[in-house]
Amino acid sequence: MKKLIIASTSTLHGGEYLDYLTPALQEHFAGCSTLVFIPFARPGGISHDDYTKKAAAWFTKLNITVKGLHEFDDAAQALTDAEAVFTGGGNTFVLVSQLYKTGAMAALEQAIKTGTPYLGCSAGSNICGLTMQTTNDMPIVYPPSFKTLGAIPFNLNPHYLDPIPGSLHMGETRETRIKEFHAFNTPPVLGLREGSWLQVNGKQVILKGNLQARLFRQGKEPEELEAGSDLSGLK
Repeated sequence: MKKLIIASTSTLHGGEYLDYLTPALQEHFAGCSTLVFIPFARPGGISHDDYTKKAAAWFTKLNITVKGLHEFDDAAQALTDAEAVFTGGGNTFVLVSQLYKTGAMAALEQAIKTGTPYLGCSAGSNICGLTMQTTNDMPIVYPPSFKTLGAIPFNLNPHYLDPIPGSLHMGETRETRIKEFHAFNTPPVLGLREGSWLQVNGKQVILKGNLQARLFRQGKEPEELEAGSDLSGLK
C-alpha cells in the first residue's frame, strides 16, 4: 500500500527545515530507523554530501539514520532495500536526469508501490505526478524523459503563487503557465501552496495543511479545494 507525504516545500518562510511537517513525519516514519535520501536535485548547486548532511541532521530528531543515494554502489538496489525514502527539493530537471541515469526511477516507483514510506518536497514532490512538465524550474539539463513516478494520477505545481493585484511583475503567472500546459496536455494539475501537502495512503489522497489548493482541469475554470479534501478520484 502506497504511503507518501508530498509537500510543496521543505521550509516555510521564517521557519526551520521540515519543522512544519514534524508531527506528520513522526507518524509517517514511525518504526523506521534508516532512510535513503535522494540529493540529486542539488538546490543552489550544493554537493550531494552537503545536502545529505542537512537532511541527516534533521532526522536525528526522529532517531533515523540517513544515507545519501549517491553513497551506494547500486542506486536501484539501495531503493529496493530502503526502509524509507526522502527526495529533497532543488531543480527537477537535474533530479529526473539523475534518477534515469542511475536506474533509480523504476526502482523508486516500485518501492513506492510496495509501501516504502516516501517523503517528497518541491522537486521531490514534482516527480510524484504523472510527468514533471508543470515544474517551475529552469531546464538546465536535458532529461531522457518527462515521465515521472505516477504515484498520484495527476500533476503538481509546488510553490504555487497567486497573482498579486496591481503588481507590475506578475504578468506571467503560475496560472498562465498551467493553462499553457493544458493547451497540449489533459492531466489535471494541483497548485500546492506553501505549507500544504498531500498525504497518500493506498489509493486515498488527502490535502493537508491550513491552506486551500488550486485545481486546474483542461477546459474548465480553476477550482479552490479546502484542506481536508479527498483527491482520490481525481484523474
